[in-house]
Amino acid sequence: MSSTFGTLLKISTFGESHCKGVGAVLDGCPPGMTLCEADIQPQLDRRRPGQSKLTTDRRETDRVTIFSGVENGITLGTPIGLFVPNKDQRPGDYRQMSQIPRPSHADFTYQMKYGIRASSGGGRSSARETIGRVAAGAIAEKMLNEAYGVEIVAWVSAVSDIASMDVDLQTITRQTVDGNLIRCPDTAAADKMVDLVTRVKEDQDSVGGIVTCVCRNVPAGWGEPVFDKMEAKLAQAMLSIPATKGFEIGSGFAGTRLKGSIHNDPFVAADGRLGTTTNNSGGIQGGIANGEPVVFRVAFKPPATIGIAQQTVDFNGNPCTLAAKGRHDPCVVSRAVPIVEAMAALVLGDFALRQKMRA
Repeated sequence: MSSTFGTLLKISTFGESHCKGVGAVLDGCPPGMTLCEADIQPQLDRRRPGQSKLTTDRRETDRVTIFSGVENGITLGTPIGLFVPNKDQRPGDYRQMSQIPRPSHADFTYQMKYGIRASSGGGRSSARETIGRVAAGAIAEKMLNEAYGVEIVAWVSAVSDIASMDVDLQTITRQTVDGNLIRCPDTAAADKMVDLVTRVKEDQDSVGGIVTCVCRNVPAGWGEPVFDKMEAKLAQAMLSIPATKGFEIGSGFAGTRLKGSIHNDPFVAADGRLGTTTNNSGGIQGGIANGEPVVFRVAFKPPATIGIAQQTVDFNGNPCTLAAKGRHDPCVVSRAVPIVEAMAALVLGDFALRQKMRA
């Protein structure tokens, strides 16, 4: 099913950007874990629109309700239903655009696939769909942290051509990441990023960027060979996020410029286990975690919806000018940070359950 992801820990999301609400069903969460809305809400607050001058002007509180799977604050092992209402709906903003496929958006492809589409706000292709992912991901992350000590931290490492300096992968925290509006721990680069996104928003244009993520304390041995490699599942998860256009792990594309004698990660005995002196592998070898931090980067394109007039054609092929209305982010990366963390948690949570079955 196109709206379901996972093998043992499965998430199914539902809802469109301007319907009554959105959410998810998380199946496979083990019983006996303490869980309430307060465990989930912080990540939704980091994802919600209207949180700063750098984001869309749509105003939503995005308050989550747990509908099922929990009793007296304890998970039952049954499907966990999660729901967030849409409050600030403006489907009328899209009425004039209903007959025009917006450039680089999913209007045309959804119409070609289904013969019908949600013409207000992009429907299922809207970033509103990711609310369910973030809510379910927060549960998966709680499970991973309590059972295995896994820590997941993502941050903005680039906006357009402004790149941040390298960070300490062992010490970076969400508190540090959230220290500025753009969620970049390099304050000098962050100031430049904020200035750029502010100018772009004023110009009704958009820019892209990169989110980097580290997953610490992932046990060696998680992952599967061949088609279910950990990096393959992470790539699938990340590239399913709206506006993504690239994924790389460890040294990524830069590693192609190195010789094997430099790129290899030699093993060393430390703290009673085997580790590696470098981490060009990004914590994964042969599709299986090696115990080092899992590090990857996700590229986000400039948001497709912009206010600048563009020459295009309608669905009948008639030339027209489109100046998109509605509310949109000039750059999605600051709000994408918790989405990346959520999808990483869902992938790792699934592998944790699959590894447990082997024991």
